[in-house]
Amino acid sequence: MKFKNTVHKKRAGVPKRALGALTRGAFMASLMLSFTFAQELAPVNLGSTANFAILAGALVSNVPTSAVTGDVGLSPAAGSYISGFGLTEVSGTIYTADATGPAGSVTSAAMLTAAKGDLTIAYNDAKGRVPIPAGAYLDTLAGEIGGLTLGPGLYKFTGTLSITGSYLTLEGSSTDVWIFQIAENLVVADAIHVILAGGALPANIFWQVGTSATLGSTSVFKGTILADQSISLSTGATLDGRALARIAAVTIETSIITAPGFVYVAIDDEELVPDGFSLSQNFPNPFNPSTMINYQLPVSSQVTLTITDMLGQELDVLVNDTQSAGSHQIEWNAENYTSGIYFYRLQAGSFASVKQMILIK
Repeated sequence: MKFKNTVHKKRAGVPKRALGALTRGAFMASLMLSFTFAQELAPVNLGSTANFAILAGALVSNVPTSAVTGDVGLSPAAGSYISGFGLTEVSGTIYTADATGPAGSVTSAAMLTAAKGDLTIAYNDAKGRVPIPAGAYLDTLAGEIGGLTLGPGLYKFTGTLSITGSYLTLEGSSTDVWIFQIAENLVVADAIHVILAGGALPANIFWQVGTSATLGSTSVFKGTILADQSISLSTGATLDGRALARIAAVTIETSIITAPGFVYVAIDDEELVPDGFSLSQNFPNPFNPSTMINYQLPVSSQVTLTITDMLGQELDVLVNDTQSAGSHQIEWNAENYTSGIYFYRLQAGSFASVKQMILIK
């Protein structure tokens, strides 16, 4: 499929500091160039991190009251380094590496280790891509893209990238992809918005940040942030995406984070399918005697869904078949089992996820 990449400044004009070594005329001409290329930019494969709205290495802290849609995870730091979340602030599961986490959290060290491994793979994938389109202007904007409208593509910045002064618009279709390679920090000023136009989706936007990302107060940001160090959302910031920090902390203050759920792709008739593999918490939980398990597949996959006890012994195989992309639901009837804690494990291709459930009779 062919598509165009266009970059242009809005009425506010071009700051002198953005001109770099280019003359004003050459700079503006480069911004107005359109690039047409045949290959589609593939999205970054997030693996098991697609389940998470927040994933960090050293700390996850919240100043109430926030709203997080998606799972929250911390590894290798202890669960006690997750703080500030009320019982209703996370629509998802809080996963910890040990049993010191907040009330209601689930200890799943192995799953978190796998997720952090997938995060490193995704980070290195985004960092190693070759910029499309090619063009001198891609790294001569003095690290400032506020006020621009950017078409789909891969953009490289060798220092800190800032979005200040004016809103940033990303314009493209629901299947177009943006990847921003940022060698140092990502800084979004207070009240700045990232606006999506033409059907563009947060699920297809990736920000690879070489050090740390900061979203200013009341800012509205789109896409998955893959930071080597830390990510912070100032008071009232909104992130339609994911905050994934490899080494350090994710900190939020009365913020809203919503992990992307679905994208349109050309599978049969352009249907709505998940943008990544995910396994949802069973419902109801606790349950007696049956519960529903939901999971999502972005592509057709060989799927195995099993039930195990606390000792890891396999008790039941609910699914062992090839299934099409989409959302799937299956019921587990535990009428013949005693009260206690059980685990369900989804294996779909290279993706694996385990969750805990409680049977009370």
